[in-house]
Amino acid sequence: MRRPINTRVTLREIADSLGISVSTVSRALNPSSRHSVTPKLTAEIQRASQALGYTPNAAAYSLKTNRSRTIGVVIPDIADPVFPPIIRGIEQGLSARNYVAILGNTDGEADAEAKTIETMSARGVDGFILASVTRKGPAALKSIDGKPVVTVIRALDGTNVPSVTHDQSEGVRRLLTHLVSLGHRDIANIAGPQDISTGFQRLRAFEQHCKLMGIRYDKSLVAVSTHFTENEGERCAEELSARGIPFTAVICANDRLAIGAIAAFERHGLSCPDDVSVTGMNDMPLVDRLKPPLTTVRNQHFQAGLDVAEMIIQCLESPDAPKPKNVVLPVDLVVRGSTGVPSKRQSPLERPSARKPALSKPRRPSWLRV
Repeated sequence: MRRPINTRVTLREIADSLGISVSTVSRALNPSSRHSVTPKLTAEIQRASQALGYTPNAAAYSLKTNRSRTIGVVIPDIADPVFPPIIRGIEQGLSARNYVAILGNTDGEADAEAKTIETMSARGVDGFILASVTRKGPAALKSIDGKPVVTVIRALDGTNVPSVTHDQSEGVRRLLTHLVSLGHRDIANIAGPQDISTGFQRLRAFEQHCKLMGIRYDKSLVAVSTHFTENEGERCAEELSARGIPFTAVICANDRLAIGAIAAFERHGLSCPDDVSVTGMNDMPLVDRLKPPLTTVRNQHFQAGLDVAEMIIQCLESPDAPKPKNVVLPVDLVVRGSTGVPSKRQSPLERPSARKPALSKPRRPSWLRV
């Protein structure tokens, strides 16, 4: 007999087709209880469910368990190339356990973050993965109403919220070691926003490792950005150049800042790396296609997404267990063409009269113009 249109295959039908109980079918198709069914029988049940076209009834599950199997994922900038691989990792990790992600974008605004969290909470998400938090972000968590929350890429100060981050200190140490090995000693820093854990930790690591390596740490060679953007990279590079203190290399707190810095130096007639070496952090897509290709630190963004998905599921499915430990992922140095030995000739940075006047409006570097 043909099945009526728009009717669901039930667990009973799967059970009857195999001659087993409905409870066994239910356990086999639920990742959290699958361990109680033999692998062979689980495989048979999965094949039968696929052949019959079975799909879980999310509404019925939600009514029965008061769980939606949805996770709110909040990011600061959906246009930032760093976040797509993180989101892919999160979605893959959640999908493997029959969860789905609902994505929210805040454009880096605290009010938008709080509103997004409030809206998602009202719609019944089971927990939150936050990539948008500032270091002092607990105010944004007031609308979470006791639901599990974990952070990815960024971390919160003074809380027990689990996080998946990268080894910021090791990344900065490797960049400094690379530049020192080339002969650089006067090294500037374009730091990230200090209200964000990544910006704060990378600047602190820069200061610490400069001192450990015996490199002069001069606050006048540090410019702090307000956002991790190309425009802020240009502004900070202009600020460093205007101070008139010589430097031969710049470590930037992320790749976008580095791209902006190179554009600003280019306007002053400075070539990278012949006049000034520039490094970034993150190894975001396409920085290997720039001219010159960018020396940077590679972070494991896809893996971070997978790990944080597993972390939030652990919080949900084992609520009485100790909270997951913070995960710190290793990093790799990727050396490309934006770094080289210091120029032996006097740098234009040491000759204020040779500097070209800054343009009133930042423009894109020539290799990115269309």
